[in-house]
Amino acid sequence: MSNANLKTIWKAIDEKFGIDTVVLDMSKITSMADYFVITTGQNVNQMQAIASNVEKELQNLGVRLLHLEGSSSSWVLMDFDNVIVHIFDKEFREFYGLERLWADAKPVNVE
Repeated sequence: MSNANLKTIWKAIDEKFGIDTVVLDMSKITSMADYFVITTGQNVNQMQAIASNVEKELQNLGVRLLHLEGSSSSWVLMDFDNVIVHIFDKEFREFYGLERLWADAKPVNVE
């Protein structure tokens, strides 16, 4: 996925007011994905709106969602092959602490 696609994800999250969005370069740490995008929504409805907007904007670029988990829960996971988008509520984000768990990952500035 290109840096332009990461910017599209960032913008789609921002349009729906995702909180504390970060992009982590996972390429040197795991074969699971090249990037993790992590953001927080204030409630399930907002999290669903973020997920829907990310999917729509990437579809416009010809990027297909491969898998979606937790679309009505406290953690939504969207698999776009080499990019995984994590949308958390505040409590789940703090509990799972992906940024701490993957502390060796380099943050990416896509703004």
